[in-house]
Amino acid sequence: MRIELIQLQKLGDERGSLVAIEYDKNIPFEIKRVYYLFNTKLGVMRGSHAHKSLQQVAIALSGSCKFILDDGKERVEILLDNPSQGLYIGPGMWREMYDFSPDCILLVLADQVYEENDYIRIYQEFIEGI
Repeated sequence: MRIELIQLQKLGDERGSLVAIEYDKNIPFEIKRVYYLFNTKLGVMRGSHAHKSLQQVAIALSGSCKFILDDGKERVEILLDNPSQGLYIGPGMWREMYDFSPDCILLVLADQVYEENDYIRIYQEFIEGI
């Protein structure tokens, strides 16, 4: 299983911090879609799907959440709680997000626009397709 945490360069001074997100500098693909999750209710599981070809980088801008990443052979849990760190999620990786802190804002950058046909939403179909 290839899991990559991308360190995003944090700049700043006594006034505060800044992170620039740029294609081909710290994001390994051209960004075509950006969305974010917030106000996630306590105990809610998000994600629970895989993508056939989509690549993503997830960044906890505020607060924290946990990811389970599953390639069909191995499951790994990752805590995202650092706004200067991105989690790369490649195609063919089942993902579940949970344990969102009340202040969590999870930003997701994607290399494609939304395409329902790219989703695998049933875990058994994901496993059978490996």
